[in-house]
Amino acid sequence: MTRPFRFLADARRPVSGPELAELARRAESIGFHALVIPDHLLDQLSPVPAMATIAAATTRLRIGAFVFNNDLRHPAVLAQDLASVDLLSGGRLDVCMGAGWNRAEYEAIGIPLEPGPLRVARLEEAVAVLKGCFGDGAFSFSGRHYRIADYDAGPTPVQRPHPPFLIEGGQRRILSLAAREAQIVGLAPTAPPRGAAAAPARYTLAATRRQVAWVREAAGDRFADLELNVYPSSYPIVITDHARAEARRAVDHLREAAGVELSEDDVLASPHLYIGSVEMVVEKMLRLRAELGISSFMTGELHELLPVVERLVGR
Repeated sequence: MTRPFRFLADARRPVSGPELAELARRAESIGFHALVIPDHLLDQLSPVPAMATIAAATTRLRIGAFVFNNDLRHPAVLAQDLASVDLLSGGRLDVCMGAGWNRAEYEAIGIPLEPGPLRVARLEEAVAVLKGCFGDGAFSFSGRHYRIADYDAGPTPVQRPHPPFLIEGGQRRILSLAAREAQIVGLAPTAPPRGAAAAPARYTLAATRRQVAWVREAAGDRFADLELNVYPSSYPIVITDHARAEARRAVDHLREAAGVELSEDDVLASPHLYIGSVEMVVEKMLRLRAELGISSFMTGELHELLPVVERLVGR
């Protein structure tokens, strides 16, 4: 089964309520699936009030963060916020979660950035707590990181048994969690673990193919029901008729900024780098869907890939 394309735009800039509402209505009118809010301790709107504003301004557009950093909130507190947004929006919430990664933000507020396996284990427990809070009646949970005692959470979200979950990450451990627990798997261009033998370079099509194989293995029979998402990262989206010249600039930038050695062909094929003419990017997305089953794309700010979205929305 070929899934239809779904496109998410993000609203990363701090704007007034009327400006955000107008952006949301425009995204809805174009056919975007969702307008999402990043979750960083930067100069941006906080996700939950922004999501509520988007919900109030629209009738079909889905709402979410991209993605909540689990380490910044207790899951039971987040569950009340999210259930409220789902109720206020008439059931249009996606619960988008990640394990956190930005060391500078952690250091700025005095939270230790603990090893990846520990953060993923905490996220796994948080997902269980969120689902428990979204369920009917009181529940208890006893884990290493969270303890819930006979807690009857409210309000109840509209979507039952819970809103869809998107879990995003790049390493095998978190993608396996997503494969088991989420409805949407976000594939991030995370570098392979230290010492990984013959690991494909970050950002490459081969690296994403490897991630999809991990998801398939962990998901088992539920793989066919999963939606796969990717997003642009680490280099601006550039719509140009001089793709190879821009790709050479991207190669130099990523070598300097991320220590990653890519070829021009790697850049042009990457699921996380969007350089080329509208036709080239359209063909790339069609190819990613046909070859890897990726049908969900977070395209950055609304205008950045708009000509591509207009060509593919509804297909």
